[in-house]
Amino acid sequence: MVVKTIYVTRHALRAPYTVDAASGQYKTRFPSPTAIPNDVPLTAHGVAQSRELAAALTNLDPPIDYIYSSPLYRCLQTIEPAVALLQEHVKVRVDNGIGEWYGRATFDHPSPASLKLLSTQFFPLLRIDPEYVHSCTPPASGEYIQELHDRIAYALARIIGDVDKETGPEKDVAVLICTHAATLIAIGRCLTGRMPENVDEDDFLAPCAGLTKFVRRDPATRMHSNGDMDRCNYWIDGRGVGGGWDCVTNGNCDHLAGGAERTWHFWGEETFGDPKTISGPRPVVEGPVLRDGQTAARGNVKSKM
Repeated sequence: MVVKTIYVTRHALRAPYTVDAASGQYKTRFPSPTAIPNDVPLTAHGVAQSRELAAALTNLDPPIDYIYSSPLYRCLQTIEPAVALLQEHVKVRVDNGIGEWYGRATFDHPSPASLKLLSTQFFPLLRIDPEYVHSCTPPASGEYIQELHDRIAYALARIIGDVDKETGPEKDVAVLICTHAATLIAIGRCLTGRMPENVDEDDFLAPCAGLTKFVRRDPATRMHSNGDMDRCNYWIDGRGVGGGWDCVTNGNCDHLAGGAERTWHFWGEETFGDPKTISGPRPVVEGPVLRDGQTAARGNVKSKM
């Protein structure tokens, strides 16, 4: 059949890190397992949240068939207890396309650890799919908010399209995405097709280890056509990626003893480096690297599905 349900969670509470907005130097007082300063692990409280989340994830209806995760350590650490309980029932895939959002910068933000390192040294029990190819890879120099949404729309189109093609006729499929706050909000907007006039609107809730659920619209109510997909923003105005989805649970934290914590929303553009360079005309730079190896121009990511 096809993907009918998408669950989205933000990683549990992580250790802090800082970045010098002028130099691009990331620092943390907590050891990073991957030796990448912004790739920090969960705190002890975050580990407890991940276990509480796991108990909720193993009792979902419909149950999870696929898990897609950001490549950052904190996301994989968040889903580890759930995968241990779900065992071989789920396929786990790492995708840079649903990775963290970094604002535009005059320097390169750190790249995540390699799939080989993550799957063999840190998370062998996750049984990460070694054959899966990232939907896309964000540009190292960061993104404006609209570019983030374009990237997420493209990644979702690839993920939904892949699973639609892979699954057999015997059942509808549910997917879990473990990601970051800004990415989670963009996912909600791209799936529902609702892009607010004010991007800072607190529309999709992103507490640590919360749970949001989207249900795919009936084909009779879907608003897009194949022609619409030639535009990177085809999902706006209620269309939504993959025919559109309805949000039926928004940032639920009933499974967490501490309730909702560290919720987040956009506060305008996030930029780093020389203010004169950032505030001037947008430079002609490369956008995300797509699955086929091509590089999309910024603001021109096309979702094909």
